Amino acid sequence: MARRTEYSKQFRQQACRLVKEEHYTPAKAAKSLGMPESTLVYWLRSRGPADQGTQVQGEPTARGNAAPPDAKALQIQVRELEAKIRRLEMEKEILKKATAYFANQQP
Repeated sequence: MARRTEYSKQFRQQACRLVKEEHYTPAKAAKSLGMPESTLVYWLRSRGPADQGTQVQGEPTARGNAAPPDAKALQIQVRELEAKIRRLEMEKEILKKATAYFANQQP
């Protein structure tokens, strides 16, 4: 079973801002952030009609599909990935210590 990813409140706000203010489509914003489009669409719908951009249905924008990834979106993604790396490195260290412990316990 796939592990559920939890996103920070700031990440959610910035992802929604890409659609609302930067005029990205949800598909393009989600792809640039490395997250499922359905999650971003859910966030946009849950923010209410006043906060939703006009691009919720995935229509093309004035930028088109040739625009490079947004620098702010990349910064958000980098912060999230750095946090994930720190967590995974900590888990790896714990597993190394547990492996050494159990290796010494064998007769």
